[in-house]
Amino acid sequence: MSHELTIWDLPRLLGYQFFQFALIGGVIVALSCALVGLFLILRKEAMLGDGVAHTSFGGIAIGLYLGIYPLLTALIVSVVAVLAISYMKRKGVAHSDSSIAVFLALGFSTGLIVISLAGGFNIELFSYLFGDILTIDAFDLMTVSVLGMVVLGFIGIFHKELLSVTFDAESSRLMGIPVRGLETGFSLLVALTIVLSIKVVGIILVVALLVIPGLSALQLGRSFRSTAMFSIVFGTTSVLMGLLLNAIYNVAAAGVIIFTSTGLFLFVALYKRLE
Repeated sequence: MSHELTIWDLPRLLGYQFFQFALIGGVIVALSCALVGLFLILRKEAMLGDGVAHTSFGGIAIGLYLGIYPLLTALIVSVVAVLAISYMKRKGVAHSDSSIAVFLALGFSTGLIVISLAGGFNIELFSYLFGDILTIDAFDLMTVSVLGMVVLGFIGIFHKELLSVTFDAESSRLMGIPVRGLETGFSLLVALTIVLSIKVVGIILVVALLVIPGLSALQLGRSFRSTAMFSIVFGTTSVLMGLLLNAIYNVAAAGVIIFTSTGLFLFVALYKRLE
């Protein structure tokens, strides 16, 4: 976009299809990350998002090398990784952080091997690594919308059961809640959320968008419902700021999104300490 654009050109920007796609896709991603990330924090599994995101790099590289839609191969790799991590943790093969490290290394090394076979990095691969929200096209938007509806629908239907399992899995099991099924379902949600976030903030920064809005909301110490709403507000604000400044000043959207998100966290944390 031209550097001559200003904030007053926002109505004109909204008339462009690429900006509409970016806006809709960004909001869906913000909603999904805010809710899934909040549960990840409460479950003390924040680094699962980072591990699966880096593992998906192998899937992105494979997709680009084979000429397959990269987010599809990233989704397949992410689902396999998150289920394998869950299995290793459940069977005592390795602790959660150790199993995450194994798959992070495996996925990233696979990506590097495939990239070397393909002749090195290219611009398209960098857009998946660091995100490029303004490159979301119609097919990307459809993919993000479908995955986002699955994520938001699952949490909307099972949020009470997920909360119960998060805080007391054994009591939940005694109450007849299908703990194993819910945990598997949530693991799949993590994989879905990471893949739909890649176009917005990239593989490297996706964990920040997952975790920081929820951390900011938890500083306010309110009920779960209001905490979830604040998490959504913080996440959406960050994404909109990134999109706007990227369109107007051509600065990296992912960087602005995470910078804004971190700034909001520091502001809320300081506010609570001085209150």
